Amino acid sequence: MDSAAQALSANWQARKAQRQAAGQALPDIPAGIPILLKIDTGLDLDALRAKFEFEIVAEQEDGYVIVASEDIQLTAFRSMAQGFAVTVHGSATIAEVHTLFDDPNQTDRLGRILSDQLMASWGNIDEDQLYIVDIGIACAGTQEIPPRPVRGKRATDAQWAAKEYEWSERRASAYNEWDDIKIERETSIQKFTEFYQAEILHMRDSADFDAGVLPDSFTVRLKISGKGLKDFVLNYPYIFEIVEPEDIALPQNQGQQGAQAAPAVAPVAPDADAPAVCVIDSGIQEAHVLLQPGIDQAASHCFLPGQAATAVADEVAPGGHGTRVAGAVLYGEDVPVAGAPQLPFWIQNARVLDAQNAMPVELFPPEALRKAVERFNDGPRQTRVFNHSINARSYCRTRYMSSWAAEIDQLCNERDVLIVQSAGNLPLQGTPPFLGIADHLTAGRDYPAYLAENAARIANPGQSLQALTVGSIAYDAAEQGV
Repeated sequence: MDSAAQALSANWQARKAQRQAAGQALPDIPAGIPILLKIDTGLDLDALRAKFEFEIVAEQEDGYVIVASEDIQLTAFRSMAQGFAVTVHGSATIAEVHTLFDDPNQTDRLGRILSDQLMASWGNIDEDQLYIVDIGIACAGTQEIPPRPVRGKRATDAQWAAKEYEWSERRASAYNEWDDIKIERETSIQKFTEFYQAEILHMRDSADFDAGVLPDSFTVRLKISGKGLKDFVLNYPYIFEIVEPEDIALPQNQGQQGAQAAPAVAPVAPDADAPAVCVIDSGIQEAHVLLQPGIDQAASHCFLPGQAATAVADEVAPGGHGTRVAGAVLYGEDVPVAGAPQLPFWIQNARVLDAQNAMPVELFPPEALRKAVERFNDGPRQTRVFNHSINARSYCRTRYMSSWAAEIDQLCNERDVLIVQSAGNLPLQGTPPFLGIADHLTAGRDYPAYLAENAARIANPGQSLQALTVGSIAYDAAEQGV
């Protein structure tokens, strides 16, 4: 173990020296060294912080952990490894670290932080080409919030108050450290991108990082050259994930012809104090005869970059997407053909998708969601129910919670709101790795067996823990006998 640590340290120092000796001055990179460990699954990760001063970057499956050490010499780790060899008291923790990977080319680390697609193309990255990526940055430091104390039966009120105060102070200290680290790393990334003339796409107009941010991490969307991307990925020690932006998938199949609204249908507006449901989607055809009385037009807002805030019409063909969602929210399957039904609640229109049913790469999905929820939740109706029938084309990843799904969880927790989220779309036919139902049947995977395949997994961000993730069956979308 000591020899592996020594080799890793030497290789990293050589890499840093080579980088500094480059003909052109390169941007500063934090001094830490990224390390891939395999540990006993029963080991408390706090031991890695306490014993070796390692920062936890990513905890993965089967005991694999990515850590970072500001001490490139790995002094504490090597000292304990050497002490364990001669049975020095207090060195037993090292026995629960099974492997320290000396990986000069970082193949093992890259395989655990890059998406499958980026990993497959990593060797062919064009240094002059521009790439758009979402990068997850850890900022937990080496300080952890201790477990909340439990009051003993014999503890006096004064003793218990002192214990709670001590714990609250340590908790506040941890949060302050995380905030300081986050600010420091945001600043370092800004300087790095300036050197490579890159763009931080979800920091438009020099706004603060206001989405994709959790207490111990944040996600940033970069538009950067291949050269800058490789420099950042290989040398920045606090990266836990790098993925490409995901395509939005909103099928526009023409289903069964529904009943047409007759001129006699005259929906009545909801009561003035009726609750509101905000539809975060492609906009709404607000003048539709069945929708117009229930639209809170004064609140409608477009969040698309480069578009006027009033550009809230649903331009998706045929028939719109957000418009259909709004109709389903108001009426379900019982679309009236006569009479004057009073609508049960108000519909609010938050447009985040363009005419192609897509979200521009300049609009970071967690940011779009946060801006919509904050605007309408803080508005006059204090909206608490949001319909978000938007999801990625691909199935969700299982290694980490995505920043999009994590943002839903964060918003639900912060604001006590309900976000109704679509589960995704399983097409009739697809292309690998996004297989459709017919593809599964052709491969001999019958229902329900094919539901266990990756391609049938719910789509990002449906894996959110706090969202109400729902699915549906499209009528007449496929022919019988496929």
